[in-house]
Amino acid sequence: MKFIYPAVFRKKEDGGYDAHFPDLECCEASGETLDDAIDNANEAARTWITVELEEEDPIFPHVSDLEDIELAENEIVRNISVNIRFYEGWDE
Repeated sequence: MKFIYPAVFRKKEDGGYDAHFPDLECCEASGETLDDAIDNANEAARTWITVELEEEDPIFPHVSDLEDIELAENEIVRNISVNIRFYEGWDE
């Protein structure tokens, strides 16, 4: 199953990046470069989704439209795609 959520990346003064997901509560990441932050955001989203799937009644939040996300001057938004395999052979 594929999940796609937008992440907001903010460049820090030291050159690194912080990221957060407006739709995934307390889901954050960071990295020394934008590529590192994107990789770490992907892993953070995967962890968030995996934990939610372990709940008896998982609830996934609505996905924000990119146009509706307000960005500060030093922020960018990217969609993060997470593929979760529920069992072997599910996508064959």
